[in-house]
Formats: sequence, C-alpha cells, structure tokens
Amino acid sequence: MVDAAHKLEVRDTDHMYLDLPKQDERLRGWLNSCFESGRWTSNAVSITQNWLKQGLQPRPITRDLKWGTPVPMDRFKDKVFYVWFDAPIGYVSMTSCYLQDRGLPADEWKKWWQNPDKVRLVQFMGKDNVPFHTVVFPGSLLATEKKWTLVGDLSVTEYLQYESGRFSKTKGVGVFGDTAKDTGIPSEVWRFYLLS
Repeated sequence: MVDAAHKLEVRDTDHMYLDLPKQDERLRGWLNSCFESGRWTSNAVSITQNWLKQGLQPRPITRDLKWGTPVPMDRFKDKVFYVWFDAPIGYVSMTSCYLQDRGLPADEWKKWWQNPDKVRLVQFMGKDNVPFHTVVFPGSLLATEKKWTLVGDLSVTEYLQYESGRFSKTKGVGVFGDTAKDTGIPSEVWRFYLLS
C-alpha cells in the first residue's frame, strides 16, 4: 500500500548509456591481467568477476535529478550525470585543478593519468564501490583508445563498520574526512583503523 506522501509517478524518459558490451573484449583482457597480477585483494577480484559473469550490460549514466553535474546537451538539459559515472572522472579533473592552482599548465594531469608506464595507481575502498572502479570507469577510459593509468593495486574491504553498524554518510554513521582531519589524529592511524 502506498500512502499519500509516497505517490508512484510513471513517466517516459530518455537516458544516456555507456555501451559496456562494446568494450567487453578490451575490458576483460585488462581485467584478466589485473586478476593474474596478484595485486588485487580477493574481494576486488570476486566482486568484479561476479559483474562479468552476469554479462556486461549497457549502463545508464544519467539521472532525472535536480542535484548533480548537469549534462551539457540540450536534449538532456534536465538531467544530471549519475554520480558513479561522474565521480571517478573527478579524479582526473581534480588533478588538473590542483596542478593549475599551483601555476602548472592545464595538461600536466597527463603525467599521472596518461602515463601507465611510470605511474602506479593504488586504490583502497569498501566493496560497494568496486564495480564503478573496476568495470565502469576503466570501461569508459578504455573506450577512448588512449593510454590511461588504470588501477594496478586494489585493496577492497568489506563494508566499513563503525561501532555497531555500517558506515553511512546519509545516516551520519562513521568518521568522515572532514571530521577525521579536525581530530588531529594522523591519517595513517585512520587508515589502519578502517582497514583493521
């Protein structure tokens, strides 16, 4: 039963999709080399393999929301990019902004993000973020057919726990970057606590 505060709305809408099936062979080739490298935790490997077993599907990358990064196309002017399509791209753009803020040229980001022979990308995350960092984001980068620095080492925990439950930014359960920074406790201590 639906109460008055939760009315169901049915509407037609168009979305943009990432054509992951088109990247299947290239993505699986890269992923297999990651699995064989031994530099991904078993959680990272098993979660990614489960996505592959289901078969890669086109992935919607837009949402009908008021908040988020607007899609810069007239046809999709009332849509935003899905956060887990958009957020990893932020790693690249934040690098560019960081370097520009320090007076370096805008294209200096390429020394990190398009230099896989000299840069080793290491990531740590909870298991709920894995497919976006091992399938969706790499699939997007590989589709450009450019040389990108992709994750080489990946450490994946179970869901982060805090006191008697899971971390939840929405519910305010956990310790987050801004509050952890204010404690003055070194970041290495927080990393150890979260991983242990």
